[in-house]
Amino acid sequence: MSDQPITDIQEEPEEAFADLEVGAPLVGIIMGSKSDMATMEQAGEVLAQAGVAFEIRVMSAHRDPETVAEYCRNARMRGLRVIIAGAGLSAALPGVAAAHTDLPVIGVPLTSSLSAAGGLDALLSVVQMPPGVPVAAVGLDNPKNAGHLALRIIGA
Repeated sequence: MSDQPITDIQEEPEEAFADLEVGAPLVGIIMGSKSDMATMEQAGEVLAQAGVAFEIRVMSAHRDPETVAEYCRNARMRGLRVIIAGAGLSAALPGVAAAHTDLPVIGVPLTSSLSAAGGLDALLSVVQMPPGVPVAAVGLDNPKNAGHLALRIIGA
């Protein structure tokens, strides 16, 4: 044993978390296009009614994949616990999000005027993920259920 004084003293838990923002979002809601905002805001309404903080962002897995990757890689560090990703057509966003985070990702397949077979294209894209890239899926155009599932995941 050394007679040297201990200088590496651990911070108190309160001090360690002092920089975390109170009311920081627990759920991130992302979508590939601004045109999906009115639909995806419905997930936020469910979260708001439960008093759960969330954030909403528009980012495209095709037009700006680095933004999606960076957002998802940093999501846990920023305090997010769940990501809800809405997308139509090829609906790549939920899978790309899941590939860049270990957080639960809930995919919301969305229809549009360009959808094939009434949205079947988006639905199949969201549920057919490769091994090791899990995405939970809710019904077509049903972000409210994504909000409810996020609440269950975080235990709110």
